Amino acid sequence: MVKTAKGINIPLNRAEGDLEIRVEVNNGVVTESWSSGTMFRGFEAMMQGRGALDGLVITPRVCGICSLTHLTAAVEALDAITGIKPPDNARRLRNLALMVETIQSDIRQAVLMFMADFANQNRYHDHPLSEEACNRYSPLTGRAAIEVIRESKRLLQVVAIIGGQWPHTSFMVPGGVTSIPEISKILQCRIIIDRFRTWYERSILGCPIERWQQIESEEDLHGWLLEKESHRESEVGFFLRFARQANLDTFGRGPNRYLSFGNFPLPVETDVQGHDGRMNRAGYASATDVSSFDPEKVTEDLSHSWYEQGSAPAHPFSGRTKPYASGQSGELYSWIKAPRYNGEVVETGPLAEMIIDGNPLFIDMIKQNGPNILVRELARLVRPAHLLQPMSIWVNELLNKREESFYHSVTTIPDGEGAGLIQAARGALGHWLKVEDEKIVHYQIITPSAWNGSPRDASGARGAWEEALIGTPIRDIKNPVEAGHVVRSFDPCLVCAVHCLQKGSSQGILKMGLNR
Repeated sequence: MVKTAKGINIPLNRAEGDLEIRVEVNNGVVTESWSSGTMFRGFEAMMQGRGALDGLVITPRVCGICSLTHLTAAVEALDAITGIKPPDNARRLRNLALMVETIQSDIRQAVLMFMADFANQNRYHDHPLSEEACNRYSPLTGRAAIEVIRESKRLLQVVAIIGGQWPHTSFMVPGGVTSIPEISKILQCRIIIDRFRTWYERSILGCPIERWQQIESEEDLHGWLLEKESHRESEVGFFLRFARQANLDTFGRGPNRYLSFGNFPLPVETDVQGHDGRMNRAGYASATDVSSFDPEKVTEDLSHSWYEQGSAPAHPFSGRTKPYASGQSGELYSWIKAPRYNGEVVETGPLAEMIIDGNPLFIDMIKQNGPNILVRELARLVRPAHLLQPMSIWVNELLNKREESFYHSVTTIPDGEGAGLIQAARGALGHWLKVEDEKIVHYQIITPSAWNGSPRDASGARGAWEEALIGTPIRDIKNPVEAGHVVRSFDPCLVCAVHCLQKGSSQGILKMGLNR
């Protein structure tokens, strides 16, 4: 633990990329916070002057965890420019692959990244569930940790069948996908998904998905927990019991405003239900008051970021990514920009999706206690329950419609601009693209961790997890696990969020990262 001119630096490992968290602690409570992305990458600059299709190969390298997600956003932007809608089978294959990547990320983050802190004996030695937490979540040896690695690896075989490899597949193209698997391979996908669902229901939920989806309130959740031993001993049940006794439902509030770009465009003919052509609704919410999403209200503020300063916050179609030479200047403290929606700080991620989709359980939890660590992490842990059934439907539709088209011909990319707006595992992801003479003349990316981990904006408003840290109780300043819980509940991924790691950085800065 290092004291600096701006408080105390908190080392935060198990975070993808280089993240620095600084806080001020008074009387055992966080009273001020700063979140810094300390690595510049510059993918937007790499794209300038390249061929219109190059983003399909380059932008998935933004992240090794959600590479397929960036591919999806990149191809959606190109689809918007061409105006050609992919055929139904292409939609099914794209959605299936993206769902697999999301699910494996969710359960790995929950068990391997978040709940690993439950096994921190320096902090939780006196917790009544401490010994069991160590048995489940100790890195490399915990029972649940080993299971999650094994089962998520098997699930990823679906992406390998559809796209040839994971990560960094490139099977999506404007107009559809490059190929469709043989019937035998689609059947193999169904077997893999069914097997994963069986494990997820048994180990993560402790009940069938249908039973979980009957839970519509805090009262229902309490009843479910008491209903069966399998519920209490599941990972969801254990999480709820441990987190409540650790008071994780009492801090980590954040802005209580939410953003979702919506996700999984629906095939024209499908049994999967959705909203406005997508399975997940796009929208904005203040607390639980949901309104429609307007893409023109997205802006980026550079006032506290290490970039060449412009004037007012700019929409991504007109924004710039020009790094400021020194990387150190007064109030500038992060390589992450500050995205805002209608000028407001918002949270994005699975909790935002649950609220904007109108999930009754999470609506009630927010109304009862407001946002907090427990509800945010619970949303991530149970999101697969909302994805696995549509996946089975789409696999079966592929089996019945295997001979239908999977690609509409696109011979050239015309001049124009387009945006690919989707939901990554961590939340709202956008690629904004302009093409002239089949060359990229403008490219901007806003990632979920840019929304959640942004620095302050020109008005001084903190980013989402900066705000969520305020009021966090720190029992032991030498072991600030509570602050780690807050930030990890957002699932930080800094390689996505920041846009050359500076050598000889300022005194006392602790930067730690770990690829999954």
